[in-house]
Amino acid sequence: MSKENYEAKLSALQEIAPETVKIPNMPISNVLQEAEDLYVWATEDKEQLENNSGLDWEQHAEDIPVRAGALRHVQSLWISERYGREEAQKNWKEAAPKAYQLRDDLLDDFRYAFRKRSDLINRVRAIAEGHSHADMIQDLSDLSVLGKNNADELTAARFDLGKLNIAAAQSDAMAELLAKANGATQENSEKKHLRDKAYTHLKEAIDEVRDAGKYVFRHHPERYKGYLNHYKNR
Repeated sequence: MSKENYEAKLSALQEIAPETVKIPNMPISNVLQEAEDLYVWATEDKEQLENNSGLDWEQHAEDIPVRAGALRHVQSLWISERYGREEAQKNWKEAAPKAYQLRDDLLDDFRYAFRKRSDLINRVRAIAEGHSHADMIQDLSDLSVLGKNNADELTAARFDLGKLNIAAAQSDAMAELLAKANGATQENSEKKHLRDKAYTHLKEAIDEVRDAGKYVFRHHPERYKGYLNHYKNR
C-alpha cells in the first residue's frame, strides 16, 4: 500500500512550497510509528474531536495512514539512492589509486618514448598539468588518443599498446564512478527533498490531530496522554 499511497500523494507533495518544508527532527521510523499510534488512538475519540474542536476528520485524521504510507515509500527510495551513492564512493576510493598509477605510468612511458620529439613532449607536459580527479580522468583519455596517434614511437620503446585501450576504458569507468561518488555527500537529492516534503505533509496532519486532542481532553489526562509526542517527551 505504501507505493499506492505515494502515487496518490505525489502531486500534493510536489506542490508543497520549498520554504514551508520541515526537516525531520526524529528518526522516520519513530515518526511513522507515532503517526500510526495516533491514528488508532484518535479514532476512538472521533466524535468528540469533530464536535468539540472543529477538526476536519477526513482531511487530517483519516488521511494520516495515507500520508504515512507515502512517507514510508519515499523514505525507502531515498535510502536506496543514498546507499547506492555511498557504495559508489567506496568503490571510487578503491579504484582511484590504480587509475592514478596508470596515468602516472603512462606519463613516464610517453616521456621516454617521445624524448626526442619536442612537439610530443610539450603535449605530454600539457596533459600532466592539473591534479584533480577530473584532470586524472581526462588525462587517461588524452594519453590514449596521443598514444594511438603516435604508435610507432611507443612501439620502438617496447611499450605495450594494449595499455592505451585500458586507459580509455578506465577513463570512461572512472568518470561514471566519480559522478556517482560525488552524490554521496550531497544533500540536494531530489528524493531527499521529496522525503522532507512527505514528512512535512504528514506532520501537518499529526499536528492538527494532536492539537485538537490536547485541547478537547485537556482535563482528561487518560485520553490527553495519547496526543503527546512520546519520542520527544521520553
